[in-house]
Amino acid sequence: MSGIHEECGVYGVYGNGDIDIPAMIYYGLFALQHRGQESTGIAVSDGSGIKCHKAMGLVSEVYDADIMDSLKGAKIGIGHNRYSTTGASTSVNAQPLVSHYSKGTLAICHNGNLINCDSLRTELENEGAIFQTTVDSEIISYLFAKERSKSDSIEDAVRSVTGRIRGGYAILVMSHQKLIAIRDPYGIKPLVMGRRGDSTVFASESCALAASGAEYIRDVEPGEIVIVDGSGVRSEYYETGCSCAKCVFEYIYFARSDSRMDGISVYESRMRAGRLLARQHPVEADCVIGVPESGIDAAMGYSLEAGIPYVKGFVKNGYVGRTFIKPTQEQREQAVRIKLNPIEPAVSGKRVVMIDDSIVRGTTIANIVKILRQAGASEVHVRISSPPFLHPCFYGTDVPSEDKLIASHNTIEEIRELIGADSLGYLDPASLGEMLGEEGHEYCDACFTGDYPVK
Repeated sequence: MSGIHEECGVYGVYGNGDIDIPAMIYYGLFALQHRGQESTGIAVSDGSGIKCHKAMGLVSEVYDADIMDSLKGAKIGIGHNRYSTTGASTSVNAQPLVSHYSKGTLAICHNGNLINCDSLRTELENEGAIFQTTVDSEIISYLFAKERSKSDSIEDAVRSVTGRIRGGYAILVMSHQKLIAIRDPYGIKPLVMGRRGDSTVFASESCALAASGAEYIRDVEPGEIVIVDGSGVRSEYYETGCSCAKCVFEYIYFARSDSRMDGISVYESRMRAGRLLARQHPVEADCVIGVPESGIDAAMGYSLEAGIPYVKGFVKNGYVGRTFIKPTQEQREQAVRIKLNPIEPAVSGKRVVMIDDSIVRGTTIANIVKILRQAGASEVHVRISSPPFLHPCFYGTDVPSEDKLIASHNTIEEIRELIGADSLGYLDPASLGEMLGEEGHEYCDACFTGDYPVK
């Protein structure tokens, strides 16, 4: 309930054996629905041509039996769920993007943002390129097609392109015969690798592997290219020596609790965040509640550390899609209630510790505090399982500009007053390493500190 939107989710499979590749992708995308709810798409290759279906909407809405039957017979496939961090939320920007060029056809899907997309786009337009979308994924697709037309293999084209793009990204590239996975050299964006029988699978999170019957093998490493074709699986590194800078907010908010990325359990990280909050910001209270979904694990950690009972404080309506910005305060409050409603017997007459993952603009959490008081809570103590947002993200996370971030121009006491809480405590940024269970390990916390790994 932070107001920060998810990144995109990618999924790909190179089939060896009798498996239903479109069905695997469907289940993988279903498990990655939390990473993007605006559009979804699947592209498949039968070895001689590429077919693609994509549309606006949720996975459960976009695909039906006829569509899935039309994609059968595939040997390779990739899929994508999109939330727009760059480019408008329109069907033309849905992925995968399929490009036809002199030597064949390529399909790509991409999670992340390029920080040099504007200069690349200008360069390509000056060379005569005509873009159909407003997303940086099309820039990547155009570069792949351009480089492939003058190289001996798709691998050579990938090597050329990775030397030119900068930012945070996880990319899947599919030709008629090959599937290639690429992770940015800093490891900002997650990408895991799995296996189902003799088939190779890639996904943004390990939960998607499990959902599609695949076994987690390892993470694609920062700066690694993994190529899968008829001769097997091989990998190479296009850039080494960069400091690892995995996105710490993946563990606070983006990823699903049952995922493991870069060897770190998301669930355990959130539990540790709650325990750290209890030590850093103790308070006398009767119960601890969590704002679904990412606040729940941290709330349980706080409860265990503080010895205060954890109770289920909210019911979340899982069938509600995006709610548009409402013109009046009353309508904004109603939008929150549609998605989230307090359980009155759990909080009435109680001193409540409420755990959420972050505060962005402050309007949503102020409405949640208000509805808790209306439900009878005598005190509401807000604890946030991340440090204050002070800076925007440029790598594919929808953290807005500083003027829209409540913490960038208000003190913690001022924020407490604005949201109507009895007390407010954030996670200490110095304890992020401890939250991950890897003190001293390098990660990207630029949205909290302004220390950007890719300048």
